[in-house]
Parts: sequence; C-alpha cells; structure tokens
Amino acid sequence: MNILENVSLKNYNTFGIDVKAKAVAEIFSKDELKEILLFSEFKNSKKLVVGGGSNILLTKDFDGLVIKNSITGINIIDEDKSTVLIQAGSGVIWHHLVLYCVDNNFGGIENLSLIPGTVGAAPLQNIGAYGQELKDVFFSLKGICVNDLTEKYFNNKKCEFGYRDSIFKNELKGKFVITNITLRLKKNPVISLNYASIKEEIEKLNLQNVTIRDVSNIVCEIRKGKLPDPSIIGNAGSFFKNPEVDIFKFDELKKDYPDISGYNMDNGKIKLAAGWLIEKCQWKGKRVGNVGSYSKQSLILVNYGGATGKEILQLANEIKNSIYDKFGIILNEEVNIY
Repeated sequence: MNILENVSLKNYNTFGIDVKAKAVAEIFSKDELKEILLFSEFKNSKKLVVGGGSNILLTKDFDGLVIKNSITGINIIDEDKSTVLIQAGSGVIWHHLVLYCVDNNFGGIENLSLIPGTVGAAPLQNIGAYGQELKDVFFSLKGICVNDLTEKYFNNKKCEFGYRDSIFKNELKGKFVITNITLRLKKNPVISLNYASIKEEIEKLNLQNVTIRDVSNIVCEIRKGKLPDPSIIGNAGSFFKNPEVDIFKFDELKKDYPDISGYNMDNGKIKLAAGWLIEKCQWKGKRVGNVGSYSKQSLILVNYGGATGKEILQLANEIKNSIYDKFGIILNEEVNIY
C-alpha cells in the first residue's frame, strides 16, 4: 500500500482548497482499510475518509491520516418479481451507480442523477433531490469501526436518517468507515414527477410514456444548467440545508413576504427554500474577494481561485447572520467542515 506524506489535499476536495495532510493512503478493499487502520504509526492519529471530496470544506491543514476510499463493485445480491437488492462499494462514483440502475430499469434513484461524490457519502448525507431521498430506497450498509476494526451492519432504522443527516454525521462521525451499501429498487419503476421543473421539461419535450432514463436525462440537464462544474469553479454543491419552521412562523413570514413558498413535511413543519432566503438578502451572485454565492444558484458557495477554507466559512457565516437578522431563521450547513 502506498502511503504519501505531507500531501496537498487540493485534488481531494471539490472546493479546491490547498491545505496539507500529514499522510494520505488510498484503499481499494475492506482488507486494505483494515490494514491501514492497523498501522501503529497512525493508531493514535486523527483520520479523515474522503471519496469524491464533494461534501467537505477544509479550513486548515489536517494533522492526521486521510484515507481515500476507492472500494468499487456493483452487484445484484437478491431479487424477486418486483424488487432487486443492489450492493455497491462505497468508493463507486454515485452517478455511475445511478446510470447502472437506469440501464437495467431499476427505479428509485433516477432523480438523484449527477449528484457529485461517491456511494459512501450517500447515507452519510442522506442525499436527496427532485422528490427522491436515499432513505426511501436504502436497505442496509456495512462498514468497519475505526478503533477496534469490528465490522458492523446497519439497517435503515439504525442509520437514524434525517434531512441531509444520519448517525454517521453525528454520534459515529470519524468513528466508522462505510465499505458498501445496499439499495432496494423497483423492477417496475414508479416515475416521481413531484417537481415542477421536471414536469415542465417533459411537457416541453412532449414526452409520452416517460421512463426513468427520461427523468435521469432531464435531471442531468437541469443540474448542468444551474450548477457550476467543480473542475472549473471550486464548489461543494449546496452549502446549506433548507430550513424547517413551524406553521406559526411560516404564517408570520407569509404576512411580510407574500411570495415566500413552503413545502409541508411529514413532521408537521414547513420546509423553506434556503436559496430564496439568500436571494432576499442580496447574496445571489455576490463576490467577496476569491469567494462568492453562485450567480445561477445562491445555495452554492464558490471558490473563484486561490480562496482558503476560512474565507469560504467566513462568507457562509456572514450569509447566515444576515438571514437570521432579516428572518429570524438559522441556516445550517449541509457540508462537513474540518
């Protein structure tokens, strides 16, 4: 196994932040993961597992071991007449898994097309987009505890999924490495057309008998149209979560801002569009030095080149403060900050 020392992490995070790690090791299997965790040199070191590096903001050098997860493989492990269980290595590119499922007409994650990152980050973040969320098709995952190398199995309930949240971002943060996940998908897909933008594209294209491939293609085009390419402009996708408020707060906001919209949640709360809040505070497209809010999608903070993680974090805090001052709403980050 090749272990590199004093390595720049610029190419390991989609923000393109140039900080250094004490050591970096790339692993391609569960056994290699165990091997690197057993190294006496790193036994007491901090550890950070990265996949595509698309859900992190690095604000300083990392004085520990960075593990690049490259565990691959996509397999059917069980199926019946209506469903199929698909297992994927945590280092698989998420969109590659989506394309595999679309090619085989396995429905349930087509609306999650082109979400950046790897399979291992999907349950960590409980990714979701355009009316679909990972927890709705998630069956189980396996992984390894960092401290004692025991292997553990998590079903849907044990993952404690929340909105862009899970046990792996909280209680088990930095303590557990996901090695594979299993999804239960449908052989006879039910098309999810809850979002107006998808419906509009279908009508514009005059599509009949819409397939999951149609939906995937449409989602890809929508995302390409409003999201910056990290290879050109550094970013980590949506930086903030959409906040949830109770009905009383929403009614109060509605009086002052009649154009505000909200979505009813199963928990009885109303989800607001963080992008709308950011725009109302005049941040959309605004640049501050080397960082800014993206001109086509205000939820995305960007590195125009040469920015530090601290500059991006400072901008994020300024946006959060202005929204709290104007609306009395606290925005929370979707990305993981180190």
